[in-house]
Amino acid sequence: MSASARVIIVGAGLAGLACAGHLVRRGVACTVVEASDEVGGRVRTDRVNGFQLDRGFQVLLTGYPEAANVLDYPTLHLQSFHPGALVHYGGRFHRISDPVRRPQDVLSGLMSPIGSLRDKLTTLRLRQDALNHRVCAQAGGGNRTTLEALASYGFSAAMRERFLRPFLGGVFLDQSLSTPCPIFEFVWAAFSRGAIALPQAGMGAIPAQLASSLPVGSLHLHTPVTQLDGKQVVLASGERLSADAVVLATDYATAATLRGEPIPAAPSHQSTTLYFDAPTPPVRGPWLLLNGDQQGPIGTACVLSEVAPSYAPAGRALISISLSDQTGSVQENLQGIVRAQFREWFGASVDGWRHLRTDHISRALPPIAYLADKNGAGSPRLKPELYQCGDYCETGTLDGALLSGRQAADAILADL
Repeated sequence: MSASARVIIVGAGLAGLACAGHLVRRGVACTVVEASDEVGGRVRTDRVNGFQLDRGFQVLLTGYPEAANVLDYPTLHLQSFHPGALVHYGGRFHRISDPVRRPQDVLSGLMSPIGSLRDKLTTLRLRQDALNHRVCAQAGGGNRTTLEALASYGFSAAMRERFLRPFLGGVFLDQSLSTPCPIFEFVWAAFSRGAIALPQAGMGAIPAQLASSLPVGSLHLHTPVTQLDGKQVVLASGERLSADAVVLATDYATAATLRGEPIPAAPSHQSTTLYFDAPTPPVRGPWLLLNGDQQGPIGTACVLSEVAPSYAPAGRALISISLSDQTGSVQENLQGIVRAQFREWFGASVDGWRHLRTDHISRALPPIAYLADKNGAGSPRLKPELYQCGDYCETGTLDGALLSGRQAADAILADL
């Protein structure tokens, strides 16, 4: 490895790879060092017994503005979810669909107990307001929470508790819906603008695509960094790398440690996802399943192989189940508890499913308090020659990671 480069980027997650890509396209030499064995950070896909298992349930919103500019969607061969959800409530599933994309579902949706006609019309108004950046103004300001924003629109209790809370609670890993209104507005606009999708080769195909544009030899895996020393990066091996600029592109906690600062006290958002192999899918079609009963451990679920058949071997179904309780406390006999609830939904066939893996992601999303403090105001410049990027610098989303990478690159280009 060269002992010097114009820019050293610590971390090969989406933010670091996006930063490197922007710099390379402008002719700036970069070295990207990554502690793990693969690029992507939290966005990874493993191959297990012929299945594609993302590390925790993840999706791509094609309506994300930065992602649409940075990623080559056709090459990812995106497979889309149905624009809506199947909500389990009162012993059965009820279909709720986006009336703009699925007008043929409007009549059946009006007959469901998930929300009234007024709720459906209010959803259309929320859609338009999100696309025109008016949600927070309607809610009374950007300091409002997601729950307060929804309350300002007058949704019924049935719509809030049976659809909006389980759906958004799964998106933000926060059943209290305390995520700041500007982030909710941004994400809801992305849902309204595009599809919920999975790459054919799994979510790990996204960082792989970003990494493929970097020059050979610029990316170094299995290369942990132990400290920063001015414009030098000290590796675990003891080697020192010098640069004109250093970018911290790790998660918020690792970045704080490398800066010599305490890790933020606010708890991060954690996620727990269980994967099962089944001989047949319990539901047909690319549906997101929501627990509208608000009881039991299950928050959301889906048959990933119904969305993207490449996620499972031929003749098998891959089921993903995410918990509603994201406090990080993994219960004893969690698999048995989850099976028991799914048995209530789909019957005794659940007993024949094979458990593949349980993913517990301790830092799936940045802390709300930390994110709210940084959102939209965190400069990529930490001090001369030291920069930062990551989802925590923006909206805490995949799009925020990509955007912060570009912003760090722009700051470096301006300074160099």
